[in-house]
Amino acid sequence: MPEAAPAWSSVTKSRTYQQVVEQIRERILDGRLGPGSHLPNEREFAQQLGCSRTSLREALRILESQGIIDIRVGGGPDGGAVVTSAARSSMGGVLELQLALGQYSYDEIIETRIALESWSCLRAASSADRQSIGQLEEILTAMEDPEIDVREFNRLDVEFHALIARSANNALTQDFMSIIRDAIHSQMIEAYNALPDWRGRVVPVKSEHRAILEAIANHEGQRASELVIAHINDFFRSGVAE
Repeated sequence: MPEAAPAWSSVTKSRTYQQVVEQIRERILDGRLGPGSHLPNEREFAQQLGCSRTSLREALRILESQGIIDIRVGGGPDGGAVVTSAARSSMGGVLELQLALGQYSYDEIIETRIALESWSCLRAASSADRQSIGQLEEILTAMEDPEIDVREFNRLDVEFHALIARSANNALTQDFMSIIRDAIHSQMIEAYNALPDWRGRVVPVKSEHRAILEAIANHEGQRASELVIAHINDFFRSGVAE
């Protein structure tokens, strides 16, 4: 029979909610809790921890804001606090706040994106399969729809770059790229909306996408890498998104 999991430890009165957070994080890190794991219901959990329900709720709110747990309304097997695998979705929001507060400069964000995307294109050129190439082609075709609106264009733009990252077969790089894109998403939309003719401005963007895809499909990694560097620099250094 498997060994019983160690009991939850009683917490002291000093900064109780922080100790609760640390216990939950510790169990995730050592594998005792994983994606989909349910935490005890609030009343039982507070009793096991020896803390107030108020402190427990504060700890759970912190973990929820970090994307580590999902608090689901209702009883039954699907209710309560559940460990999630979507922590990165909240990280873009944190990075966006840090950017607004001046903890990182916009140039630093763009330089990091260039480093990640240039590597992804280099790698994708040698690993992308026919299915991925076909999906990239479909995205670009959709972006060329003359009736497309700015939000849908930006969503497809994100999808195009994300699919290249997936084709590079490195989940961590893909997640970091998504975090950066999440952090600057609102600025991208505002930049497009501020243009007197956003459709005219994205004509070269679509052409550059096509060239990047062609290089990847032809297994020209270095060329694909150089093209995406120029693509990002052209857009962000041109004053459009500043």
